[in-house]
Amino acid sequence: MEITVKLPDDLAQHQNPGREALEALVIEGYRSGALSHYQASQFLGLSRFQFDGFLKQRKIYEHAYSVEDLDQDEETLRHLQSKGIL
Repeated sequence: MEITVKLPDDLAQHQNPGREALEALVIEGYRSGALSHYQASQFLGLSRFQFDGFLKQRKIYEHAYSVEDLDQDEETLRHLQSKGIL
């Protein structure tokens, strides 16, 4: 799907206004929980790790991968291994 957005003149004068608008939309969507990490990274055409770097560059840490995330991933891995899926 393609979406067309009318940008204010002052923003349209920036070097890459479309990308800036997209990044702002994705950041807010990610912060609010409307977009998952995966969805946000796909919007920007980045890998999971590149998206983490993108967030870090912008000093966005509130949704950083946590110890709890690691524990949950390890539990999922054990579950999939026990079922013979991995």
